Amino acid sequence: MTRPGFIRSVTLRRDRVPSFDAYPFSIPAVRHLETLALDPAVTFIVGENGSGKSTLVEAIALAAGLNAEGGTTGFNFATRSSHSELHDALRLTRGAARPQMAFFLRAESFFNVATQVDELDVVRHYGGRSLHEQSHGESFLAVVNNRFEANGLYILDEPESALSVPGCLALLRRMHELVEEGSQFIVATHSPILMGYPGALIHALSEDGFERVTWEETEHYSLTRSFLESPERFFRHLFD
Repeated sequence: MTRPGFIRSVTLRRDRVPSFDAYPFSIPAVRHLETLALDPAVTFIVGENGSGKSTLVEAIALAAGLNAEGGTTGFNFATRSSHSELHDALRLTRGAARPQMAFFLRAESFFNVATQVDELDVVRHYGGRSLHEQSHGESFLAVVNNRFEANGLYILDEPESALSVPGCLALLRRMHELVEEGSQFIVATHSPILMGYPGALIHALSEDGFERVTWEETEHYSLTRSFLESPERFFRHLFD
């Protein structure tokens, strides 16, 4: 039997939108948002810079009770308030079960999370070594490998920003282990490697809103594949 997932869908409560002319509701994808279905295992939200994918996953994280800058539900610090009001207008349709662990992991504010881990003296839960004493990629994977647990809800914002190609592959392996143990992932990404997770639900954001696509239909996949097959053709076009 297919498990329902911790968050089954996300709905924009349009009656709570102050104005569709103001950010973030003016973002085309947000303006067109009605109800977005989520996979019980892995959902990717993809799109160009400025399409609203990070804004959306941040709002989902906040609506789920997580901190805007990252961390578990127990993290309530704020170094700079920059999150949007979108979470106030979202309704999460939840499954019957509740996650045993929840974590919002985002590359852009990871330094602040690492600092909080040191200040709370909980380094032992993150591998026993300060995240500040590791490279960005090493510390990112240290969180995933040591803090992410079975039956968890994990919201990731552009994790590839911190990871090499082998690091992305290591993340995929850990994601699969956790999915097999009942976890759910919601991920905003540009990475065609991460998007290749088998069976994942992919929502592509554009000026027209959301479109459910396959991995091969994403621009990230097609452009990367075309470039690797014929880089000279791309160079001629770009440099001429």
